[in-house]
Amino acid sequence: MFDEIRELTKKLVAIPSINTTVGERDIALYIKDYLSEIPYFQKHPDYIIMQELEKDYYDRMNVFAFIKGEKTESEDTILLHGHIDTVGIEDYKGLKEYAFDTGKLAEKLTEMELPEEVFKDLHSGDYMFGRGACDMKSGDAVFLVLLKKLSEHPEKLKGNILLSLNPVEENLHTGIIEALKVLKDLKEKEGFAYKLAINNDFICPLFPGDSRRYIYTGTVGKLLPCFYIQGKETHVGQCFEGFDASMAASMLVNEINLNTEYCDGYDGEYTLPPSVLKIKDLKTWYNVQTADGAFVYFNYFVHNNTVEEIIKKLKDAAGKVLLELVSKYNLEYRKYCKLSGMEYKEIIYDWEVLEYQELHNLARMEFPGDLEEYLRIITDSELLEGTDKRDIPLRLTRELMTIAKKKNPAMVLFFAAPYCPHNLLKEEGGEGKLVQEIGEIAKRVGAEYKEDYKLLKFFPSLSDSSYLKSDDSQESVEHLIHNFPQFEQLYPLPVESIRDLNIPCVNFGCYGKDAHKWTERVFMPYSFRVLPQLIWETIQYYLT
Repeated sequence: MFDEIRELTKKLVAIPSINTTVGERDIALYIKDYLSEIPYFQKHPDYIIMQELEKDYYDRMNVFAFIKGEKTESEDTILLHGHIDTVGIEDYKGLKEYAFDTGKLAEKLTEMELPEEVFKDLHSGDYMFGRGACDMKSGDAVFLVLLKKLSEHPEKLKGNILLSLNPVEENLHTGIIEALKVLKDLKEKEGFAYKLAINNDFICPLFPGDSRRYIYTGTVGKLLPCFYIQGKETHVGQCFEGFDASMAASMLVNEINLNTEYCDGYDGEYTLPPSVLKIKDLKTWYNVQTADGAFVYFNYFVHNNTVEEIIKKLKDAAGKVLLELVSKYNLEYRKYCKLSGMEYKEIIYDWEVLEYQELHNLARMEFPGDLEEYLRIITDSELLEGTDKRDIPLRLTRELMTIAKKKNPAMVLFFAAPYCPHNLLKEEGGEGKLVQEIGEIAKRVGAEYKEDYKLLKFFPSLSDSSYLKSDDSQESVEHLIHNFPQFEQLYPLPVESIRDLNIPCVNFGCYGKDAHKWTERVFMPYSFRVLPQLIWETIQYYLT
């Protein structure tokens, strides 16, 4: 299978399926053609399902294909799922025209001065370079070739195999979210009982020199906490008379960004700390006023914390920053007065920190009509304009501040898309049995191929597996929704469908390095030889 997987990976990489481009549709159609040439699917063409995403500008689609076992009748189904989009290629700079051509890219790289590890990997001949080679078209190729092989003998299977390949993973996860409808339909119409979902998203070394292969029995959750910061503008000639929103934003970033105090731990495993994804003031043109508004949002990983616990931490952080900012204003003003021979008088600010829900309740008391309808109309209008789905909640928050007659400095905390639930195979009950069995399979394969496997709980990067099972409580999700402006319009996540499906998820993954970097590469000896065997033996264990 090695050569077949390698050649298919090259072909998939050659299709530039960058997120939010028509390439995501092109690769889906290529995969459909690949499946349609397999004799089993020529005999059962209705076992290939193409699902067009709703109201999608690029006409992107999910691709499904399933094999029904004929050995004995069984509802047991293993889901193989992965994403078919990639991030962009701006990081390749002068090599952009070669980013999707694995052969020419390798040639060009030999002409460059490279970091020592990259140089070594390139000249080993064991790595394939190219955008998507690691994340995760090699993983898709492994699934497709395995499905082709398994389709040759359905009489040896006593259950079903379902393949789901999805676009839009690299930002809003729309593909897998809409795929839930098909998964539910197949559960009802075909009687599929989802025993296990295997994702093939990339795995990588966790530290320099790390040679282990990791299997993840859960996936990290993600929230996008946002802060609208309302300041008090002033002319720079009277700079101590205002409250600079930009300064507050920078101090908030300094407090939260990469701060390990905000890491979420569970049973010895910890999330990475929050990372700032955006910071900007809200001035729309040049003037000599300080900024009266600013906007900040963070990537916030979750293992176990409830939304309520996270909100408390973030509100405390905002309150701490505002106190420090007032203190800094007074410290510098006192020093300036001493320099200038002026009389110092303490600067006093009346500030507050609000959750979106609190602000919404205050605005409702002031609004003369139907506030929900008013917000819905604004949201619809902004969606038609193509406004970013983070900026729409900001617009709504600022509207509510005006309605609530809030004029003093403030920080308002709200959430925006995407929201990725966290999940984990717990050690007790049936899930614990799955973990034990997968560990035993990995041990056998590891012994055969001299690979050192370690099972970890949480896949550390964002994953479509988040949408197959959720460990967030109903109360926690409701707390999120109440603080997520126009959740049903902006990110209508079918929470109940996720709970109903409740599919146990693991990530095996192709092995590589530098995903999302111009040195992205997949390690072929493991990914094209050992990984397929690991998946093959897992399927044999459960379905034969």
